[in-house]
Amino acid sequence: MRWLMIGSLVLFVLAGGFLLAPSPIDSRAWSPPSPPPLTGPLAPNERLRLADLLARGKVYGPEDTAVSADGVLYSGTQDGRIVRLFPDGRIETWLETEGRPLGMVFDRDGNLIVADAWRGLLSVAPDGETTLLTREAEGTPFRFTDDVDIAPDGRIYFSDASSRFQQPDYRLDLLEMRPWGRLLRYTPRTGRTEVLLGNLHFANGVAVSPDGAFVLVNETWKYRILRYWITGPKAGQAEVFADNLPGFPDNLAVDSEGRYWVAFPTLRNAQVDALHRTPWLKDLVAKLPDSLKPKPQEYGLVVAFDRDGNVITSLHDTRGTHLQEITSVNPHNGYLYFGSLHNDRIGRLPLHAIPELGDDA
Repeated sequence: MRWLMIGSLVLFVLAGGFLLAPSPIDSRAWSPPSPPPLTGPLAPNERLRLADLLARGKVYGPEDTAVSADGVLYSGTQDGRIVRLFPDGRIETWLETEGRPLGMVFDRDGNLIVADAWRGLLSVAPDGETTLLTREAEGTPFRFTDDVDIAPDGRIYFSDASSRFQQPDYRLDLLEMRPWGRLLRYTPRTGRTEVLLGNLHFANGVAVSPDGAFVLVNETWKYRILRYWITGPKAGQAEVFADNLPGFPDNLAVDSEGRYWVAFPTLRNAQVDALHRTPWLKDLVAKLPDSLKPKPQEYGLVVAFDRDGNVITSLHDTRGTHLQEITSVNPHNGYLYFGSLHNDRIGRLPLHAIPELGDDA
């Protein structure tokens, strides 16, 4: 009986300490819309299981990819390296950024422009020399530089997912549900960095339209894609491009036919949607170890949209055993390349394997 009393006292003290300890977040309530049904062009299939797996077991966390003019595939890994995969299958470490390279794209001069979560926006010359382009805007440093794309005029559009939380704490940003994200533009000619859109709920993937008329940015926690007009009568204005998406949108890219490909690391999570309605409960959950917080479903999903935000088709791996937690999809020379935040492989699927694309593939 004495040991039972002591045990109960210990549990009471531990519980009291947990409840009284400050939360790492100050969360806000949000009422998410009901998830859309996975029907029509969103209907589950297993097309992602047709993808070839490149560098399997030789990389960890190839979050994004970019293909150089000579056909070499580049990707950034969890340990801060940028690796390159040659057409003959050879893979090598090209350099170390001493950060976490995420989104990447080649500019017209062959420099690899990299959104590094820790270091900011980088430019890596063909010989590997690395230059820091920018790491702050309007006096606020980037804490989570995320994705990047380049407009036809050479200006660089990129996202800072959160000005409060860094990459390892993205789940805290999700639970807090406050608009810490920004869409930014860097002009190489002047070195100026501008904030185009602020107050975004985790600004993520970025893609400029082929004609340079607008840029898309994913607002991940709100399950939507925004369009910011660069030119024309709506220049400087933003609007919703696609809303109430079936999962958390990550990176996006546009192909030569004007189709916008969006990667989804996972589907919507009913526990997270329910938690959003109760801020005090989110504040408590944020104090739990990561192992006790809601976990993403193992699933592979990519969705293609037309220029007007309509769904064209989707690619799935419903078991998430071949490709899962897909964070990027990049079209290049008739193929789609799939990156992942934590997987050990890069997927590659020919466009002609997707029936809905027809002769355009």
